[in-house]
Amino acid sequence: MKKIVLFFLISFVALSLFAQGGKKPVIGISSTWGEGSSAQAPITYVNSVIRAGGVPVVLPVTEDPELLTAMLERVDAVIMTGGEDIDPLKWFGEEPHPALGEVAPKRDAFDIALIRMAVGKGLPLLGICRGHQLLNVAFGGSLYQDIPSQMKGYFVKHSQKAPGWYGTHSIIIDKGSLLNKQIGLDSVAVNTFHHQAVKDVAPGFRVTARSKDGVVEAMEKIGSTKVYGVQFHPEVFTSNGYDTFLGIFRSLVNEASIYGASRKKE
Repeated sequence: MKKIVLFFLISFVALSLFAQGGKKPVIGISSTWGEGSSAQAPITYVNSVIRAGGVPVVLPVTEDPELLTAMLERVDAVIMTGGEDIDPLKWFGEEPHPALGEVAPKRDAFDIALIRMAVGKGLPLLGICRGHQLLNVAFGGSLYQDIPSQMKGYFVKHSQKAPGWYGTHSIIIDKGSLLNKQIGLDSVAVNTFHHQAVKDVAPGFRVTARSKDGVVEAMEKIGSTKVYGVQFHPEVFTSNGYDTFLGIFRSLVNEASIYGASRKKE
């Protein structure tokens, strides 16, 4: 684990110098935990950042707040990735539902701290699937632990058996929202791989897209153009050469450039 952390620290220094030279902004991508044996992120996130004009770097899980601070001093934006279920008792005060899936306590703690610190510092942040749910929980929201058994009136299949780059259900997007501006559509077919979803929306955030059965598919921080989340996986489309959702990542990279430029003036 020490070797992994050392590798990423060296990478951060190199990428920081690269970014400070007026080059592409550096986008931090949250990683898996792997029981302490690995720090990885799916290549789809990496490819999407590259296609959008950013420099991707994976952020390893750590329990050291100083190291987390050092990471955020070297990136210009953050993407929170998908993964395990979120511990309901620890993070939003509910007993675990029988259908709760695998949880990763150390990753939960790191991801929540990462989100709160990044947003507090003014970094642009995009949450995807689990990352979208964590964004809600980090600021006081809650989740449906299991859509089929807890959400009344649901009728859409939210865990598809189709290729990841293929949209299997539609969402309705609020006109004028960040997502609407990013992709230029008010309705679109998305992929879907989840059984948890946003329930009570965190204070300071608003829902900007839903599936036709009411599941929250996108949200954004009120009054901000750089903190937002989506329940679906746009990176899978983008990584496979489909441009429908590329604007989501281009928007993040653009905000990262603005953030990086403002930081240099300090």
